[in-house]
Amino acid sequence: MLNKESGYDDSKLRYRIKWDGNTVAFNLGYRVEAAKWSYETQRCIINTTHGKKKNSASVINREIQKFESIAEEVFKHYEAIDKIPTPDEFRLEFNIRSGKVKKEQILPHKTFYDIYDDFTLEVGFANQWTKATYQKFDALKKHLQDFAQDLTFEYLDANGLSNIVAYLRDNRQMRNTTIENRLSFLKWFLRWADAKGFNQERAYMSFSPKMKTSEKKVIFLDWDELTTVYNFDIPQNMPGIARVRDVFCFCCYTGLRYSDVANLKRSDVFPTYISITTIKTADSLKIELNDYSKAILNKYSGELFANNLALPVISNQKMNEALKELGELCGIDKAVTVTYYRGNKRIEEIYPKYALLGTHAGRRTFICNALTLGIPAQVVMKWTGHSDYKAMKPYIDIADKAKEKAMALFNTKKKKSPKSKNGD
Repeated sequence: MLNKESGYDDSKLRYRIKWDGNTVAFNLGYRVEAAKWSYETQRCIINTTHGKKKNSASVINREIQKFESIAEEVFKHYEAIDKIPTPDEFRLEFNIRSGKVKKEQILPHKTFYDIYDDFTLEVGFANQWTKATYQKFDALKKHLQDFAQDLTFEYLDANGLSNIVAYLRDNRQMRNTTIENRLSFLKWFLRWADAKGFNQERAYMSFSPKMKTSEKKVIFLDWDELTTVYNFDIPQNMPGIARVRDVFCFCCYTGLRYSDVANLKRSDVFPTYISITTIKTADSLKIELNDYSKAILNKYSGELFANNLALPVISNQKMNEALKELGELCGIDKAVTVTYYRGNKRIEEIYPKYALLGTHAGRRTFICNALTLGIPAQVVMKWTGHSDYKAMKPYIDIADKAKEKAMALFNTKKKKSPKSKNGD
């Protein structure tokens, strides 16, 4: 994908980089002699000297290697956010990384949003953000730009931050939970800008508006609903829905996230278990297979999929759409009340359960059913990769309620008075 060349021109050594029809060139500051240059390795021939100063080949070659390493860093920098740099963008980033240009020198020419872009590039690359995380920060940037194109750090005192909260609530109709999430992203950027010396306004550190929130509804299939979906006779003219059902059920019986089932290779599958390194957290997990998950893998064992994948997984967006259709087809239509707040206003909306189904419901279904079946939480956590009970608490609460309901079934049986010790 990257086409890099180094060479010399009139004895001046220049490093040229080509990509997607673009070219930039840098002067390395050395002169080389053609007879002592290897066109094959693009390096000075070992044990030679060059120019009037008799610079050694090893010194010049180290400088070439340094330029190559910096260029590679720059490309990785942009590849992380799926962007092709312009020659000017590449040259500037190269010069910053090589020390020829200091960030302080370009600060006066940068806007609030230029610095925001620097943040997403640097922190995103360092933390190996997923594409979804980049998209969330890009969405926040667009909201801020709609709020104020000429936004500055100085504006973001307590009053300014309150105005942004009001804008997201009233103009963007965001729920309180969503606003809290966006604020956490903004604070992350402001902390970084503070550390870099760009931001002198520290109001963000203590800014914590009181917003009513409600517990997020955990959408999952109980055992009977899961069994219905697993065994449902899907019409032959809907093969796409049948495949979505199988992939979703595989998540329901293994606890895999969408990102992990979409990356599951045949080489990750063993006779009694699957072994993966998760995409989101890089955890190494060994998940034993049960009869249901084995049957799904066996169903597709004779088919070949791109990149040696084990299952026919479509895009997350398309699968989410198909799951709602699948749920409706299977009659998963129990009414679910979703409660949330926008400002101080409590809002309740009622949906059929199928309308709330998404890929992550598979993982939730696995956890809730495993706990309800009596599998210890610490065992479930080994399968799911959860590191503490805090993230598991909502599921444990659901399992406890299910157990209470099951215990109440004893009360439906005919009651008899206990016999006395005398047998009366």
